[in-house]
Amino acid sequence: MKLLLDTHTFLWHADGNPQMSMTATALLVDPTNELFLSMASVWEIAIKVGLKKLSLSSSYVPFMTTAITGYGLTVLPISFEDCAEYETLPFPLTKHRDPFDRLIITHARRNDLSIIGADVKFDSYGVQRLW
Repeated sequence: MKLLLDTHTFLWHADGNPQMSMTATALLVDPTNELFLSMASVWEIAIKVGLKKLSLSSSYVPFMTTAITGYGLTVLPISFEDCAEYETLPFPLTKHRDPFDRLIITHARRNDLSIIGADVKFDSYGVQRLW
């Protein structure tokens, strides 16, 4: 199965946070699954750490490098085609305007990935969300 981690899923899994669901944990540790992370998540974490709105267990570069490498994640770049699809995403009744989440949705849709995350806002976009 091809799985795209939401930002909070990536952070919670890396820190062993008890908010991780058993289903999500099982999917992430299953070696038969391919794991992906959007560059939007990498960027979002850098912004929040830089603004002191997020603390990591170590500084940004070693934390991200260890987690990405350790989990065997493929980081999806942001392409022109991603931006073109992003621009066409609907705004469901929830008025979901988080640009990072919307790029994660775009990556899931364009690459046929299921999103691993607790945020029910993803459900309005026709992507499979597992938690």
